[in-house]
Amino acid sequence: MPQQQPPAVSVIMPVLNEERHLRNSVRHILEQEYAGEMEVVIALGPSTDRTDEIAAELVAEDPRVHTVPNPTGRTPAALNAAIKASRHPVVVRVDGHGMLSPNYIATAVRLLEETGAQNVGGIMHAEGENAWEDAVAAAMTSKIGVGNAAFHTGGQAGPAETVYLGVFRREALEQQGGYNEEFIRAQDWELNYRIREAGGGVWFSPELKVQYRPRPSIKALAKQYKDYGKWRHVVARYHSGSINLRYLAPPTAVCALAAGVVVGVAVTPWGFVVPAGYLAAIAAGSVPAGKGLPLKARAQIPVALATMHMAWGVGFLTSPRSLARKVIASRRPAVKTATP
Repeated sequence: MPQQQPPAVSVIMPVLNEERHLRNSVRHILEQEYAGEMEVVIALGPSTDRTDEIAAELVAEDPRVHTVPNPTGRTPAALNAAIKASRHPVVVRVDGHGMLSPNYIATAVRLLEETGAQNVGGIMHAEGENAWEDAVAAAMTSKIGVGNAAFHTGGQAGPAETVYLGVFRREALEQQGGYNEEFIRAQDWELNYRIREAGGGVWFSPELKVQYRPRPSIKALAKQYKDYGKWRHVVARYHSGSINLRYLAPPTAVCALAAGVVVGVAVTPWGFVVPAGYLAAIAAGSVPAGKGLPLKARAQIPVALATMHMAWGVGFLTSPRSLARKVIASRRPAVKTATP
């Protein structure tokens, strides 16, 4: 019997100011070791760099690449626009700074079939291009940095709350109405929660690996993690029972450190034991995290860890309730397959 053709795949990419990585990211998609038909749909936000120009070049160079506009610049709106413009039964999310491993799509399609899951995903494999980014990558792939999140640190294959990016059955996305566009951040977690609540499976596998480029500065990293914390709190308000102790660790640390400083200044120097203990803990934790890295990178890991913890915690604690009300009042847009 002739071998059955693998299902056709649509790769969707939300893109904004990605001139540094877009061409390489798309190259990693187009060079996939996959026998099935493939298309790439890039949703273009209002970039201020050469992203649109590079995307136009990619469209001209390969008929499999298409673009759609995303005037809002928001990631969930970009994803929904790309889903609507795509047409294949398997939908692969890739960011403009993500680099797929060569057999990523073939492995993901196989796992969808083997597990029966609605979404499969793997490891966010952070890799830097300089000492600071190497430090952030080490922090993002360590348990002291991100807890026991398998898609950061690795682990055994199995059911998961969420996965990095994701490879979906189209019917699951259509059933859920796509991404909730009110979730500027945490839209993956929120969508996967809805998929699981509807009885669908979300599957993590360390076989799937996406190379990720960390934020290039302390300011950019702090903004990223503050947004993560803020929007994770919105998810907790929107979906009661979705929070766990891992997500409460950063805000607890922020409160404890603030209390220790206040007590140390106003009451007794013993209050400074708490921030001193925290600094000692991240310094100790950075040693195994930085194994094999140059000294310049290892020295910056505690800074990256503290930035991630404190920004996430502050974002969680200061997340305004008005965001949750806005989300709850919103209606998710329907997402339908484009007509071939």
